[in-house]
Amino acid sequence: MAYEQLANFIIENVGGKDNVSSVVHCATRLRFKLKDVSKANDEALKQNDGVITVVKSSGQYQVVIGNHVPDVYNTLVKLGGFSSSAPVDDDYVDTQNMSLLDRFIDLISGIFQPILGPLCAAGMIKGLTAMCAAFGWLSTTSGTYQVLYAIGDGFFYFLPIILGLTAAKKFGLDRFTAIAIGAAMTYPAIIAMSSEQKTLYTLFEGTFIQSDIHATFLGLPIIAINYSSTVIPIIVAVWFAAKVEKWCKQFIPTVVKTFLVPFTTLLITVPITFLVIGPLASWIGDLLAAITEGIYNLSPVLAGLVMGAFWQVFVIFGVHWGFVAVALANIAAQGFDTTLSLTLAASFAQTGVVLAILFQAKDAKVKGLAFPAFISGIFGVTEPAIYGLTLPRKRPFILSCIAASIGGGLIGFFGTKFFMMGGLGIFSIPTAISPKNGMDMSVYGLIIAMGVSFVLGFILQMLFGRQSVLEVQDQKTAETVAQTAKEAQQVATHKVLSENQASYNAPTTLVSPLTGKAVALNSISDQVFASGAMGQGIAIEPSDGVVCAPADATIALVFPTGHAIGLNTTAGAEILIHIGMDTVQLDGKYFETLVTQGQKVKAGEPLVKFDLEQIKKAGFSLTTPIVVTNSKNYHQIVPVKSGAIKTGDKLLDLD
Repeated sequence: MAYEQLANFIIENVGGKDNVSSVVHCATRLRFKLKDVSKANDEALKQNDGVITVVKSSGQYQVVIGNHVPDVYNTLVKLGGFSSSAPVDDDYVDTQNMSLLDRFIDLISGIFQPILGPLCAAGMIKGLTAMCAAFGWLSTTSGTYQVLYAIGDGFFYFLPIILGLTAAKKFGLDRFTAIAIGAAMTYPAIIAMSSEQKTLYTLFEGTFIQSDIHATFLGLPIIAINYSSTVIPIIVAVWFAAKVEKWCKQFIPTVVKTFLVPFTTLLITVPITFLVIGPLASWIGDLLAAITEGIYNLSPVLAGLVMGAFWQVFVIFGVHWGFVAVALANIAAQGFDTTLSLTLAASFAQTGVVLAILFQAKDAKVKGLAFPAFISGIFGVTEPAIYGLTLPRKRPFILSCIAASIGGGLIGFFGTKFFMMGGLGIFSIPTAISPKNGMDMSVYGLIIAMGVSFVLGFILQMLFGRQSVLEVQDQKTAETVAQTAKEAQQVATHKVLSENQASYNAPTTLVSPLTGKAVALNSISDQVFASGAMGQGIAIEPSDGVVCAPADATIALVFPTGHAIGLNTTAGAEILIHIGMDTVQLDGKYFETLVTQGQKVKAGEPLVKFDLEQIKKAGFSLTTPIVVTNSKNYHQIVPVKSGAIKTGDKLLDLD
């Protein structure tokens, strides 16, 4: 019955049955595709006890339920008359209504994002090993060098196997079948075929795709290619294999599908990969490399200015994954890439701007965000800086793009190249070391460009970005005041007494809901509470993270964020307990609500738990006002105690 009530409530508040195009579920959430998202009632859903939150992402309206979502889903499809579907992965994305560009970005990011961590780690090890050899710290014939180089290079050498695994998930192919395809492409005998001295004959002689034939398959020529470290051939091969596997499942009897489906898939896919897919995909990679190199050669400086200016914009929209794929293809085709190297100044430009914000900001929370964002930016992780600081303020983000553009132009001027994929930020420097030339001016030029971008970003923000930092700070203050006023209005709607009631309530006493230090209400920093506009009362600076009921009462209001709670005592007092200052901005983080609206509680019963230390670390004051919102129904409200106080001690006399 509880699931039926919840399911009916959800259907009603997503706009009704007719507004639902389809619905699936993953491990924790219902994923709706709605005809008109504006018909959904976000707030009503969020306030329901059976719903954790609502998320709108990738064209889906997601209602987060929790671990019992399968039961809710089964009830919901039955009541709504919707078609039932198998559960989907947590990262499921419906691409049906996506544009071609969005689908491409989703495909590339889905293939490369899971391997990004190990990819960067392997590149860093490979780059640092190359740097040790370039400085003469390690001999290239030593065992230490060989082991370290194997750690770094092994990931890239067998990249087709690794990409086969991630591509299989995107294309719906059995993952071990995909691994088998990648393993065949990197099999030593196949790799050795590309360097075979004996030539049977030559195809496409005189063209840019001229190919020597060293072996045949059933009489058909095998164009020998070294598939180690390649990107495009395995992705196309896995896509083709997924089509073959789907076809096989339609015709092969169920009793033998377990082994005959992969048997047939591999027997068809691998030869076609060597005969057709591999050569075509490799030639496409060579063409991409030639095009990007041609554009770069027209004007390396101009290319750097453009890539530096727009790289952070590309990252925000996810378009950067296309450049990552091209860079990997370039490295496989020609041993280096000139495209991504032009973007290496962007993180330092962003970091310079953040350092300036750290100096300019007066708000403790902004400083608390800026310092870790500065540290992570040095190592190339700029998301905290972009989304937490510069992008919301607009101008600092634009200034960082300008500084990044200048840095990109310098990188183009010095001719810096990527010889391997590797780390970000300062860890990207070893990846620019040439295996042949070692530390040359292109590497030193990269370091200069990074420094220039950092300093320029700092100077531009100090000169032109200060006002944007202060404006957002003032705006947040105004929003906080408005939110507090809204809370007061919400509490007021739950009053039992009318505004015009002339009689006074009977005297009563409230006990302390917290352990800590009691202070006068008019001494706290929030002027809305301090002025008494929301009612008379007291404030407590808590030393314990549990709020308890100050009297026998009914829960009148529970804020979804958990930072405030309203009660109507049995004696007629209406109480608002507001945990901390501005803590609504935490959006429920570090708060756990223990009661629900309408619930009856006894004095001393726990109402809310909160993580006192984490809230302080986030930069918020925990001074907690306890106010009587219907103060006009009492002659006077007198604090009983100040200073140290424990939960349950007498706190306020209401006469």
